[in-house]
Amino acid sequence: MLSIYNTLTRKKEEFIPISPDEVRMYVCGPTVYDYFHIGNARSFIMADVLRKYLEYKGYNVKYIMNLTDIDDRIIKKSIEEKIEAKLVAEKYTKAFFDDIEKLKVKQADVYPKATDHVQEIVDFIKQLEEKSFAYNVDGNVFYDVSKFHDYGKLSGKKLVELEAGARVDVNEEKKNPLDFALWKKAKEGEPFWESPWGKGRPGWHIECSAMSGKHLGETFDIHAGGNDLIFPHHENEIAQSEAATKKKFVNYWIHFGFLNINNEKMSKSLGNFFTARDVLKLYSAESIRLLFSQTHYRGPLEFSDELLESSQKGLEKFENLIEKLNPHSSSPLKGEEINPNFGFDKYYKDFETAMNDDLNTPQAVAVLFDFVRDVNKAIAEKENLPSEFYSNVKEFLSKTA
Repeated sequence: MLSIYNTLTRKKEEFIPISPDEVRMYVCGPTVYDYFHIGNARSFIMADVLRKYLEYKGYNVKYIMNLTDIDDRIIKKSIEEKIEAKLVAEKYTKAFFDDIEKLKVKQADVYPKATDHVQEIVDFIKQLEEKSFAYNVDGNVFYDVSKFHDYGKLSGKKLVELEAGARVDVNEEKKNPLDFALWKKAKEGEPFWESPWGKGRPGWHIECSAMSGKHLGETFDIHAGGNDLIFPHHENEIAQSEAATKKKFVNYWIHFGFLNINNEKMSKSLGNFFTARDVLKLYSAESIRLLFSQTHYRGPLEFSDELLESSQKGLEKFENLIEKLNPHSSSPLKGEEINPNFGFDKYYKDFETAMNDDLNTPQAVAVLFDFVRDVNKAIAEKENLPSEFYSNVKEFLSKTA
């Protein structure tokens, strides 16, 4: 049985989906104002690993990843590049899809865009306003955090602690410094949409509440993203969605650790980042994925050329074995029927035991390396192994590696 660490409860929990055969999963995608960096790629890849393991276990996974295609950073980039904000978003959306494909990340079922859901966002804000969770100040609409008594439950902090310690914008229009924008009044030259509060555009946090609700329902199974999104983004999503629906928003919150450079979090604001596409020019997607899988998804990972080169060497062990398998093919049978001395079931069991323990990919990778070693040993010690043996080796690797 799969257990997963839930940020909301701060403990590992048995994973029980709402529907027995289906998992509904939402992952925060990119803001399309630039090429995404390799730290973002870690979140996308580890979410992909989780999704594929759920599918391995037989679940039908409805997988949604949003695209934020209107944002202050997109507008700033449009001014820098002297092109429309829409064209900035289109350029980097295309780049995102190109890079995600090269990283061998499976396509989401839906990539909802904020600009395609403005009406849903407006309707959502109206609900919050009607329930007195939102207030309008001259065309800017804010969420009133003091009205949501569970505010801080995801980050594990009380409202007074957040007020004292959070990095928040000083804005005299707000009742509370933690209040956040649901709708932003349009400034001159900015993209805008009509609304009951005048011309403007959505705030960042409300986009995810509206889009996840539309595509996955009022309550769904998994919401995932980087650690940096716990507060304020995911905290604010909970506040919005649970205020509007009076229902639990998400059952399992899963967050991925930072990628570090020289013991500092990789980020564009610090300028210490590498884009995924630049790293892909030097290393294969498989070696990047292997590197990420050799560290637990919740922990920090120091990123370096040395680690990537080590990962590349480890990958060669798999590639060398696959070359040995290529001349052999047949329909797969159970290992016991082919070679009683090679217990395929043991490796499946060990792999699943590792993955079921909060997605322990480092242990799962160790099982795969043991498998490769033992298959090579079996091939070296015994000539003329049945072709079905090779087929089962291929099948195991295709399902797990």
